Amino acid sequence: MKRNPFRGFGAILFKEFIVVMRDPMTLFFMLFPPLIEMIAFGYALDNDVRHMGMIVLNEDRTVESRQFIDGFVNTETFRLVGEARNVEQLASEIRKGRAYVGLQIPPHFTRDLRSGYPAHVQMLIDGSNSTTALQALNTAVALTLSQSVQRMMRDTGVRHVPIEVRPQMLYNPAMRSPNFFVPGVIGVVLQIGTTFATAMAVVREKEKGTIEQLLVSPLSRWGLMLGKLVPYLCLGMLMAVLLFGIMRFVFAVPIAGSVIAMILSTFVYVFALLSLGLLVATKAENQMQALQMSMAFILPSVFFSGFIFPRETMPAIFYGIGAVMPTTYFIALMRAIILRGATFLEYWQSLAILCGMSVALFCVCSLRFQKKIG
Repeated sequence: MKRNPFRGFGAILFKEFIVVMRDPMTLFFMLFPPLIEMIAFGYALDNDVRHMGMIVLNEDRTVESRQFIDGFVNTETFRLVGEARNVEQLASEIRKGRAYVGLQIPPHFTRDLRSGYPAHVQMLIDGSNSTTALQALNTAVALTLSQSVQRMMRDTGVRHVPIEVRPQMLYNPAMRSPNFFVPGVIGVVLQIGTTFATAMAVVREKEKGTIEQLLVSPLSRWGLMLGKLVPYLCLGMLMAVLLFGIMRFVFAVPIAGSVIAMILSTFVYVFALLSLGLLVATKAENQMQALQMSMAFILPSVFFSGFIFPRETMPAIFYGIGAVMPTTYFIALMRAIILRGATFLEYWQSLAILCGMSVALFCVCSLRFQKKIG
């Protein structure tokens, strides 16, 4: 008679559902912390730098110099926090962290401007934070260039600029940071919750000694692994639906593509993460080891998956590490489906790689579990 490779699957599935439902701590840590992390990360990750503190040393004190300063404040990128009496105080305020930008307008600013000579302005920028420094630099250069062109057109009588760029921003016209970051946050939060849950579930049985009861029972390794995985797969999908609800109704991220494709991709991704957690459990001997080994996958998934930094700019070794992370392909899928409204033919490669990873991880953890108990 042919042996069933998933022998005992129904029994272990029923047993695991009962164990999970009777463990309120597992339910709490799988559902509540991810929701808090989703909201916290969604609000914290924002590239739209606004109201940076700016201190001014205005040695000209004319109408033109004050209008020039008002132009900076009106961009809403800068916020005037005070005036300095000299250059030393200007640098000191930036060094103390009270301002990100220092603007020095020389005494002859207006005179040079009216006489047709270049009016030089000194701008000191705190470069200790590259994000705010780059935003401040770009805004200052764009504002100064715009005012210079307007003044030249007014003085020469030219009505139109020689070349005019008319950009059209696709998929995220408002350039909202939540639209870009929140789909990626879902991938990271799901990994934190699901990988820990399955790793801890098996390791707890090792520590309690109940794993031996399963080893002597007539269970196949495939049935045992799948039976332990399915209850957490259901919880993971419930958590994913809640996270998508927060994305849509709290952060107002529009879903341009198919909701069915989004859920299907998430199902495959959660399966891969749970298999990864089981793989960790076959190696770890206690919960501390399981926690440390699970954490080893978190940071590479955050930094090398394209969640924050573009992968194309990474060195080859880190690009390669990102290529073996399921989070990399899930984030690519979510941004393609949610933001760009991509069709199946436009994202099938990422989905196929994610499916391959899911199957491979499940097979490896099942085979490793058999070797471990043998």
